[in-house]
Amino acid sequence: MVALRPYRAGDLDALYDICLRTGASGQDTSELHNDPQLLGHIYSAPYGVIEPENVFVAEDDEGVAGYVVGTHDTDRFAKRLEKDWWPALRARYAGATGLTDADQRRLDAIIQPHHSPADLVEDYPAHIHMNLLPRLRGQRVGTRLLDLWVAQAREAGVKGIHLGAGAANHGGIAFWGKNFEELRRDNGTVWFGMGL
Repeated sequence: MVALRPYRAGDLDALYDICLRTGASGQDTSELHNDPQLLGHIYSAPYGVIEPENVFVAEDDEGVAGYVVGTHDTDRFAKRLEKDWWPALRARYAGATGLTDADQRRLDAIIQPHHSPADLVEDYPAHIHMNLLPRLRGQRVGTRLLDLWVAQAREAGVKGIHLGAGAANHGGIAFWGKNFEELRRDNGTVWFGMGL
């Protein structure tokens, strides 16, 4: 049985692990990275550390195997990352060697973070990331996690949520397209929005 619950500090390693094992359009990226945390430093861990109240996990008998992370205010979160998250990582990886090409791309994103398009953030100020290990897929766990996150965002007065999916992530695009409106495609990203 799969239980959904709020994030706990002890779940941080699971956020990193799931992010790595789903980082290529839902497929495992472990072999592409010498540093298994770089992907999670960007897409999962900062949410658990900075806004744990906006993180929910899916746990089965084997442990945490899925999550939805996000923020109600993308611009405010970006400022928090710049103040409280990126500086330590930039210092940690200064002069790093032995990085793969995939590692270097992630490090470049830590040094120069990507930002959601301003017009999307204006209309849909919240954003989310969600990943499930293969053993949880096809059981409506993603839908349940999304519903949980949307309900708490709606209760908090959030007016809209956006997300970007890689254009090669056909499964993800199909899932998001059932729940969100596709807004546009640019630079290999499909952008979705949901008004609340």
